[in-house]
Amino acid sequence: MKNTTYESSDESNQLEKLTDWPNEPGVASLNEDLFIAKPSHDSHVLEVERWISLRDVTGKSKPKAAKNRSSVQPKLIRRQAEWRYSALSEPFLSSQKMFTATATTFEDELAANQNELILNWQFRTKMNRVKFIDEYVRTTVDEGTVAVRVGWDRQTKMVKVQAPVWEIIEVQDEETSKMLEQASQIKTDNPRAFKDLPADVQESVSASQEYGAPVQARQIGTEEVEEEKVLVNQPTATILHYSNLYLDPSCEGDVSKAKFGIITFETSKADLIADGRYKNLDHVNWQGNTPMNLPDHASNIDDSVQFKDELRKRVVAYEYWGSYDINSDDTLVPIVATYIGNVMIRMEANPYPDQEIPVVIVPYMPLTHSVTGEPDAELLEENQNILGAVSRGMIDLMGRSANSQTGVAKGLLDVVNRNRFNAGTDYEFNPTAHPENSIHQHKYPEIPNSALTMLQLQNQEAEALSGVKAFSGGISGEAYGDVATGIRGALDASAKREMAILRRMAQGMADIGRKFASMNQAFMSEEETVRVTNKTYVTVKREELAGEFDLEVDISTAEIDEAKSQDLSFMLQTMGNNMDFTMTQMLLAEIATLKRMPALAEKIMQFKPEPDPLDQKMKELEIAKLEAEIEEIRSKSMVNQSKARTEGSSADLKDLEFVEKESGTEHMRNLDVQGEQARSNQDLEITKSFLAQRDPAKPNPDMGSALAYKELVTG
Repeated sequence: MKNTTYESSDESNQLEKLTDWPNEPGVASLNEDLFIAKPSHDSHVLEVERWISLRDVTGKSKPKAAKNRSSVQPKLIRRQAEWRYSALSEPFLSSQKMFTATATTFEDELAANQNELILNWQFRTKMNRVKFIDEYVRTTVDEGTVAVRVGWDRQTKMVKVQAPVWEIIEVQDEETSKMLEQASQIKTDNPRAFKDLPADVQESVSASQEYGAPVQARQIGTEEVEEEKVLVNQPTATILHYSNLYLDPSCEGDVSKAKFGIITFETSKADLIADGRYKNLDHVNWQGNTPMNLPDHASNIDDSVQFKDELRKRVVAYEYWGSYDINSDDTLVPIVATYIGNVMIRMEANPYPDQEIPVVIVPYMPLTHSVTGEPDAELLEENQNILGAVSRGMIDLMGRSANSQTGVAKGLLDVVNRNRFNAGTDYEFNPTAHPENSIHQHKYPEIPNSALTMLQLQNQEAEALSGVKAFSGGISGEAYGDVATGIRGALDASAKREMAILRRMAQGMADIGRKFASMNQAFMSEEETVRVTNKTYVTVKREELAGEFDLEVDISTAEIDEAKSQDLSFMLQTMGNNMDFTMTQMLLAEIATLKRMPALAEKIMQFKPEPDPLDQKMKELEIAKLEAEIEEIRSKSMVNQSKARTEGSSADLKDLEFVEKESGTEHMRNLDVQGEQARSNQDLEITKSFLAQRDPAKPNPDMGSALAYKELVTG
């Protein structure tokens, strides 16, 4: 960084240049943007102050007190707001899970799950969720607009720890060399798995890459070293005061299009020194920049408790977030700058990953082309004034009457009897005047029905304008006709009005969650152990948070949840006991969730009924019976198939015999058999004759002719 200087508006101060940008903006340049935003800012501040005075019945909204006259003013706006607070905050606080992340593609499934876990854990444990949501809702309802500043809080300190001392030795065996080669490949392919390896293996791989040859690290001891310990490392969300935010009026209702935003905040020299990011603190006028000297800034402290010493004295700083041509190349670059008075104390590029102004704005009732909104006070001002006028008239009517006073006609009692009358004892009266006509007891006058009717009409109109049901009576359907359809129409209109407000506030929470997610990917610790339930813990790694996903805030009102649970109960009754237990389990768990009983819903989903031994045995016997019946049917089928084959063969044989008889084949076969039999018999006779001739006892003269014949026959 170059240590050059630039001139401030006070020429006597030579200030250190905070950046090496060719076109670093000065305080005067940034104040020009402040002056551009000031008219619209001041107009909005006046409106908000008027709405708050109406809510609290203060200032011009408080009736002027007159002698012997009532100055009462019913707080209609405050009454409607009190009923609105809980209805809007409960949907955000009723569930432990606020954010739902849905992956854009299947590759982003892991990133979506990890971001959902870490965001819900941060809102549940790292910040006072109840306090934040209550302030978020009340600011929106009362002022018509809520501005939430998001940021990152990181606090560290140096501590002494025992670090291992490594000895680097040359690898001697082939097995260790192969192991280091595999570990090095794991480090390249799967860094997460590499971090789970033993410390000596990790150190050996790092040393091998450093030396360019396989070496082995062996711990030979420990040494004491200083290490940075993270105390706090988490996102923050702060509700800004409506007077302390200046926005680009040309953004046309879209904060993301704003070219700049300026936030004023209170700090001290001690806080700025401890932060470490601020320079030129010795040139700051700590006495002339206190909240008392800058009335445009809304301070939460009284000037009477201001510290006297320079180190702790509270001053007002201006933090500029916007885009500026810092390189003089006609390109706007997001920057952040902080100045006190005419002294620039911080300037750098926008450190947040989304490069946007770290402010989320949510309107209660949106206005066209405006980032701000209106509260119900804008609608109920006249009704509250009329209620106050009628109420004061009724009170004056009763308060100015001589209630409980007793008038006695002159001459009715003498002095002695008047004392008795006042003392409550028996007395004597003048017989010429009867006490019933001479003694008058004053009472409160009757309030005209027209006054009571006017009060009722104003309350009904206020309910119709705001959609808030009163404690007694509430919104009815008389305007639509005294029928069930009219009543349902009025209640549905009220619920829709409330859901519309809730959706805008839920969208604001989703925008806050997106900014948190982007900061987590850049600033979160390498690993965070997240408690999912009382007994389940998940380790989330920062490198796994990168990905594309849609972030939603699931909100619902108690009335809508009740209607859903009734519909599911009706489904259970309709389906009866014949429905599969898995379906019943799903519906019961959903009903328990809608009834705000997450523990019961979890138990229902995890419940697995134990089987009845008798039922289980009956099922086994039934299965065995069915198997036996099936085996019997199979054996009968085999017998029938065998009979069928036998009958088929017999039929084929008969068909063949018939064909052979018809064609003469059988007759020819019989002739062949008979001829062959005749030839065999002939050969036998010849053989016998030949043998007989060879008998020496019986010489045969025809032996030669017989042998010749034999040779002729046998071929």
